[in-house]
Amino acid sequence: MSDENRRRFLQFLAASPVAAYAGSVIPQTLVPGTREADPRMWAPYDPTHLIRGPKDAINVFDFEPVCRQNVPPAHFGYMASGIDDEVTLRANREDFLKLQLRPRRLVDVSKVDMSVDILGTRYPTPIVIAPIGGQKSFHAEGEVATARAAKAGNHLMILSTVTTSGVEEVTKERGAPVWYQLYATNKWEVAKGLVTRAEKAGCPVVAVTIDRNGGRNQETLFRLVRTDTRNCDACHDRSSLTANNRRRAMYEGLDLSGLTHTQSSAMTWDFLKRLRDTTKMKIVLKGILAHEDATLAVQNGMDGIIVSNHGGRSEDSGRSTIDALPEILAAVKGRMPVLVDSGFRRGTDICKALAMGANAVCVGRPYIWGLGAFGQPGVERVMEILRTELFAIMQQVGAPTVKSLTPAMVRRVGATPSV
Repeated sequence: MSDENRRRFLQFLAASPVAAYAGSVIPQTLVPGTREADPRMWAPYDPTHLIRGPKDAINVFDFEPVCRQNVPPAHFGYMASGIDDEVTLRANREDFLKLQLRPRRLVDVSKVDMSVDILGTRYPTPIVIAPIGGQKSFHAEGEVATARAAKAGNHLMILSTVTTSGVEEVTKERGAPVWYQLYATNKWEVAKGLVTRAEKAGCPVVAVTIDRNGGRNQETLFRLVRTDTRNCDACHDRSSLTANNRRRAMYEGLDLSGLTHTQSSAMTWDFLKRLRDTTKMKIVLKGILAHEDATLAVQNGMDGIIVSNHGGRSEDSGRSTIDALPEILAAVKGRMPVLVDSGFRRGTDICKALAMGANAVCVGRPYIWGLGAFGQPGVERVMEILRTELFAIMQQVGAPTVKSLTPAMVRRVGATPSV
């Protein structure tokens, strides 16, 4: 009997009435001619037993099923969905398994400094809160709760254009400037109004999303929407794009006539030149995946790059950001900071990106799981877990500072070792 057949047989027994008799447990004994899996999973993750509070979480994944329980199906689907077959969504996780870290020994790591400098500001951690819109869909306090959690851990926070709280309120709750993520729209006057307001609120950086330039088939979202029986008209005015956007915090007071897209499929480098002439904020491009575009970003005077595939939510090319990161770094050659997002769930994931040369890592879905599960305390705990895991793996690879992390500490599986 194969291991798989044996596993299914035991599952069948465990689900049978016999197994429940007098609370007895079917002993998982060896079948003659077989052997146990090595290593044996003694404490498998069980999503049916939900944590009751943030401190019960062992890792960030513990928050997801609680979020799924608390959040309406359509809202959860918006967050969880990828595109088409969700190949990119899976690649963002699976490609971390193609990389190994190389531990180094006899280095004093009794103290670990995880602080980094990003565009002239020092942060105590390289873990950034990525922009995610509509956060009141997951918790009543939305971005305000996230901002307070960012303040507690002193994380850089990037606020989405489609935030459900205004940039002024979020900045106040964060207690420090936040970056502003921009969806340019098809109308320059709207983009200009958004950027002007963000700059007035004290945002030092605008992160322009450049990967949402077409339609997308979010199959997971669409299927979960069909299971949502709520009347959503109170929150969404679907009569037109203009009517719906009037309810979003950052579009207040703007002339939305003629607005046909919240993103811009017509965006070129000319738009960024025009933006440069409009704002004193530094400009970071979010969505670079090819070295040619990274080179052009340098040549066009951009201030930074976020290597991003929108968490697998923009296209289904199948390419992960951790796979794209090396060629972007090679093209930039240290001339601007390079951040990366999409798929980061562990301290080891973050460590691999930093060792490869990324200046910081942006985390998205995990903190939303925390937000949907427990609000601000959930977000705080998610970020705490990631900081703790990063601290531990930096000790193991012999890196007392982020600058001590080097590409030699990362090895691609199957690569010939260089001695």
